[in-house]
Amino acid sequence: MKVDVIELKEFYPVKGGTLKCIAMDNPWASGHENWKRPAVVVVPGGAYQNVSGREGEPVAAEFFAKGFQTFILKYLCSTDGVSYPEQLIELSSAVDYVKKHAEEYLVNPNEIFVIGFSAGGHLTGNLAVDYQNVSQKAGVELDCKPTAIALSYPVISQKTSYQGTHNNLLQGYTEEEKAVLLKTLNLDEAVSNLTPPTFIWTTREDGLVPCENSLLFATALAKNGIAFELHVYPSGSHGKSTGSFEVNDAMPGSSARLSQWIENAIAFFRSYCVEKF
Repeated sequence: MKVDVIELKEFYPVKGGTLKCIAMDNPWASGHENWKRPAVVVVPGGAYQNVSGREGEPVAAEFFAKGFQTFILKYLCSTDGVSYPEQLIELSSAVDYVKKHAEEYLVNPNEIFVIGFSAGGHLTGNLAVDYQNVSQKAGVELDCKPTAIALSYPVISQKTSYQGTHNNLLQGYTEEEKAVLLKTLNLDEAVSNLTPPTFIWTTREDGLVPCENSLLFATALAKNGIAFELHVYPSGSHGKSTGSFEVNDAMPGSSARLSQWIENAIAFFRSYCVEKF
């Protein structure tokens, strides 16, 4: 097994951000020299104020066990004194890094998936709707288009979500500047026919980031002819991560059904993979 921690600022024009890699070695002694796995970049939430540990390694472990090389992004937040587009450039750099080091990590470079939670879902969705413009924002060429994405109870629009997420992301901007930026950062308004295929899951009972966010994004995908899969579970509070008791023992509204999202997301991602294992 290969475990690395990459400081993104050593390779890219960012202020920080770390990418933790957990990758399997080739299990074959011989005859499978071209053995590769798909990769998933996990983007935890935290309202752009912090980065949730519950939505990092526990999620990566599930995907690692199911045949993915895994990468966990810990990005800078408002408490670090940064704002948009720093987080977007960090995530874009992380995807670019995985693609450029695909051979080293035994990754199929055509199978790079990104999964985000809550505000991390917003960041993942931001990449999905704006990857084609990130190189201009970063000032360097970045190959950062994901093959497909997964959004877990994502923040999509300031109009229908927890206001603190967008406020933290846009700290330091004037109200006039915010109004312009929200045309892209209210993500449903920025979906186009270039947006990658998307898996989405949420809960009807989410009182912090209402399920309307996911419905808005799914509707925009449908209007633009983008493949998507949407699950709205009837029960469960915000921030359920894997849905397992291990990371939800003190949280109300748990449901054993929620863990099904993992198998469903994996099946969705696998539909864009060539490997048979």
